[in-house]
Amino acid sequence: MRTEVAIIGGGPAGLLLGQLLTRAGIDNVVIEKHTRDHVLGRIRAGILEWETVELLERAGVGDRMARQGIPHDGIRIAHGEDMFRIDFAELVGKQVMVWGQTEVTRDLYEARDREGMPTVHEAADVALHGIDGSSPFVTWRKDGREHRLDCDWIAGCDGFHGASRRAIPESRRREYRRAYPFGWLGILSRTPPAAEELIYAASGRGFALCSMRRPDLSRHYIQVPLTDRIEDWPDDAFWAELKRRLPAKVAAALVTGPSIEKSIAPLRSFVSEPMRHGRLCLAGDAAHIVPPTGAKGLNLAASDVHYLAEALIAARHGRMDAIDGYSARALARVWKAERFSWWMTMLLHSFPEETPFDRRIREADLAYLATSQAARTALAENYVGLPF
Repeated sequence: MRTEVAIIGGGPAGLLLGQLLTRAGIDNVVIEKHTRDHVLGRIRAGILEWETVELLERAGVGDRMARQGIPHDGIRIAHGEDMFRIDFAELVGKQVMVWGQTEVTRDLYEARDREGMPTVHEAADVALHGIDGSSPFVTWRKDGREHRLDCDWIAGCDGFHGASRRAIPESRRREYRRAYPFGWLGILSRTPPAAEELIYAASGRGFALCSMRRPDLSRHYIQVPLTDRIEDWPDDAFWAELKRRLPAKVAAALVTGPSIEKSIAPLRSFVSEPMRHGRLCLAGDAAHIVPPTGAKGLNLAASDVHYLAEALIAARHGRMDAIDGYSARALARVWKAERFSWWMTMLLHSFPEETPFDRRIREADLAYLATSQAARTALAENYVGLPF
């Protein structure tokens, strides 16, 4: 079997790249290790930058999002009993969209089905070959036998644990890491949101976030130690702790209910450079991870895919400058988003090793943000997303 671009990973990054390439007339095959149901069952990000919204529209998968997504003009930040608003529309003239990653992935799968483009699921032992030469290929095992796909380019969109990044020799990779000493315990519940917009809360007990997926479906998080287990947090204990971290007025109005999904996710920052080696280009979590505080994970994958699709389309027509510059172009935006996500994390979380001085600096930072239009504008500019 042969194609122009082999895409490793059937999550939103790989599927979006496939959709953009298909619309440009470039053949591609998506290879995914899990079943389609497994991919669609992942509960992930829910905030889209407006650049991502426009990219999905250009890819032809924005109709349902336009009907059912929830545009937001701002967020709220709480500190103790105080709460202030970051008004995106007023400060930078942009919005964000509440539209879950699961919904994005579903729309992309349906578009791929309509186009009749091949997707391989349950591909085990995926391996990349020949990326240093002009004839790369991918192998995998399925149904008890080995399969091979020859191609011109390989796009590694298979996440942090995938095979793509590891195919780049260690001597050519530079990896940057920061692990945070806590995780996010999140629950999904069929309850109305705590407010019309997201509430980020910094309290003496730790961080909390009140988010949403739909008017009848909410997503809430609290900061917990990495040693905690889901079994340590029955629903009643979660709701009680969430309320303790919110302003009293917000807590009193909070509607609670049974969780329909519950998980604990560690927080980390990670970047692998370069994002291109020979005939392999990385995109999304295969190349970088951000803590979710700044709502950047899915959006960074989208900007990678935007740059990579442009580069692959140009390369097909013999113009190699875009593919040669892909890594530098993508990483310039990645590092800005890494900085913003790190800063939001440091601003809003309690750290077990922090000193009284550290706490007062964090409090001063929040006070400055509450009173300075320049500071709020900088946050808004980064939250709604820097231009692709």
